[in-house]
Amino acid sequence: MLVSASSAVTYLDEIIAYHRARAEIDERDLDTLRARAVASISVDSTETRRRGFVNALCRRSTLAVIAEVKRRSPSKGDIDSVLDPRQLAAEYAQGGASCVSVLTDEPHFGGSTADLLAVRSAIDLPVLRKDFTVSVRDVYDARIMGADAVLLIVAALSDGELATLHATAQDMFLDVLVEVHDENEMHRALAVGATLIGVNQRDLHTFAVDGNRAVRVGRAIPPGVVAVAESGITGPEDARRCADAGFRAVLVGEYLVRSTDRIKALADLQVVLPS
Repeated sequence: MLVSASSAVTYLDEIIAYHRARAEIDERDLDTLRARAVASISVDSTETRRRGFVNALCRRSTLAVIAEVKRRSPSKGDIDSVLDPRQLAAEYAQGGASCVSVLTDEPHFGGSTADLLAVRSAIDLPVLRKDFTVSVRDVYDARIMGADAVLLIVAALSDGELATLHATAQDMFLDVLVEVHDENEMHRALAVGATLIGVNQRDLHTFAVDGNRAVRVGRAIPPGVVAVAESGITGPEDARRCADAGFRAVLVGEYLVRSTDRIKALADLQVVLPS
């Protein structure tokens, strides 16, 4: 059960309530859906191995960038509502992105499954389905649409849900980016065996950004876990700060989408990691 930081209804409360309500009326047969997901693994086995999401973040001596296809946000409104996901993905690949994140939430972020399919077909980079995953069907859907990784937000899930969805994703050969906002959520993520953890500097209750959150919470990430800083990355200085704090990657959306030269903006974020 999601508990708000205050009695007021927050962005996260509204978004999760929407996705839980949708999951409750989803009557698709679970066994049939799982069979489709498993079949997609067999068909796509070579691609699945080649596009390993976590591996792509660890191949370089520079900070890896997960570049995001993001049309809008609940707090900022439209960022680029008419963007071409194929063109944007091609720019990201040219700029040196290690992976691409695609928002598939439609009512709150203007995303869609079509955006993910377009990106997947346009580039060879691993693709994260970024959405508010609340059910096993969501995980199967991600596998069927060709995602290489899924997002699990600790603040939106109970411990039992987190463990079940994390295990289901692994069974589907999907990497799992487990998102946290504080040290308590970090411990919950580690308890389910998370090896890829994102520290979101945006408070999903208020959507305000705390530029020091990644550095502060990142101290709790143990060796062997791939750390990703999310939100609030607005240039090379932010990237440098995250790299110096031990992060292996950053996930960047709005800054890149709004940039007049996305290729250069992305390249500038790939600072050399500390030796």
